[in-house]
Amino acid sequence: MTTSPVVGGAEAAVRAVAERAREAATELALAPRARKDAALHGMAEALVAACPAVLEANAEDVTNAEAVGTPAAIIDRLRLDAARVAAMADGLRDVAALPDPVGEVVRGSTLANGLELRQVRVPFGVVGIIYEARPNVTADAAGICLKAGNAVLLRGSSSAVRSNTAIVDVLRAAAAEAGLPPDVVSLVPGEGHEPAKALMRARGLVDVLIPRGGAGLIRSVVEESTVPVIETGVGNCHVYVDAAADLDMALEIVLNAKTHRPSVCNAAESLLVHGDVAQQFLPRVVTALQEAGVTVHGDPAFARLDGVVPAAEADFAQEYLSLDISAAVVPDLAAAIAHIRRYSSGHSDAIVTDSQQAARRFTASVDSAAVLVNASTRFTDGGEFGFGAEIGISTQKLHARGPMGLPEMTSTKYVVTGAGHTR
Repeated sequence: MTTSPVVGGAEAAVRAVAERAREAATELALAPRARKDAALHGMAEALVAACPAVLEANAEDVTNAEAVGTPAAIIDRLRLDAARVAAMADGLRDVAALPDPVGEVVRGSTLANGLELRQVRVPFGVVGIIYEARPNVTADAAGICLKAGNAVLLRGSSSAVRSNTAIVDVLRAAAAEAGLPPDVVSLVPGEGHEPAKALMRARGLVDVLIPRGGAGLIRSVVEESTVPVIETGVGNCHVYVDAAADLDMALEIVLNAKTHRPSVCNAAESLLVHGDVAQQFLPRVVTALQEAGVTVHGDPAFARLDGVVPAAEADFAQEYLSLDISAAVVPDLAAAIAHIRRYSSGHSDAIVTDSQQAARRFTASVDSAAVLVNASTRFTDGGEFGFGAEIGISTQKLHARGPMGLPEMTSTKYVVTGAGHTR
């Protein structure tokens, strides 16, 4: 089958940038921590200095996105302000302050025959990231990959192209100023879907690919990529209020989990309430959610309250990313766990309870990347976990699960040292 010129051009352009990234990764793998940290601090300072230019580029992206009717949740993810740029810079500084994972001995021993065996962390090499909207991912991903010794190829969405270009220009210049090759951070060139597809096919040049975005993007990368993929997942996150819950605490947690920032993957999308506390709790929580602008999509027990929209089956599997929440009353803990196992995306699910027995059963039975007890789902985040920034939140079970920080951006190798040993 003949390849079209457009596809061929995209393929060639992506391979060219990947080859430069691979050369940069070889040099970066030998860089001492001091040089990598200096680059990260330089990137942070340069971002702050370039804030007006970055915000100008972002304002164009936001204006264009609004003009084509982009949903409000996506606009929120796309929009930058001075505080978000400062947070991006702080994330880079936080990563610089963390221990360097490269060279860490995961385990080691001396075998019975005298051979010394060490399993050590090493960089992947070249990491590709395909992501939607959020330009803050550009800086977070670049910083984590650099500290872990990886060059990174970034393919953001067309809606954020001006923002991402401005940010990457700043990061590349700062890397070069610190004595690293600028190609440790690169944007994948080209328009449309073909450059992303070419990145997915760049096996041998790209060592691992990470998608961040909606279910459609993730499914496309997982199904079409020949490059190994670490799968991040959507967030249909639950808060379950147990019979033994402190209801004041539960109310605070539900409101925070739903309304703190509804457009992100660790926001709560579903509320479950034990039948024994439903009469007391439902009027309180529905009123509080409605006062915060949340539309409650409820089962028959919730739908008896004013303003609650009767829930359809699809509502319980929905990642709204908006001021909407599904809600149901369950007869007991077992039913709550069954509901979560049926509808949860395996991201983050929380229980509010004063019962240690209920908490232990919930954490043992709910099969999600993060299970929280008496805490908001909003805490499932690399920064909140003390990882600095994060690449994303993996909901798969191989290699990495949960927020992915520095250790998750490395592989390992075995170093075997002998004294003339033969077998």
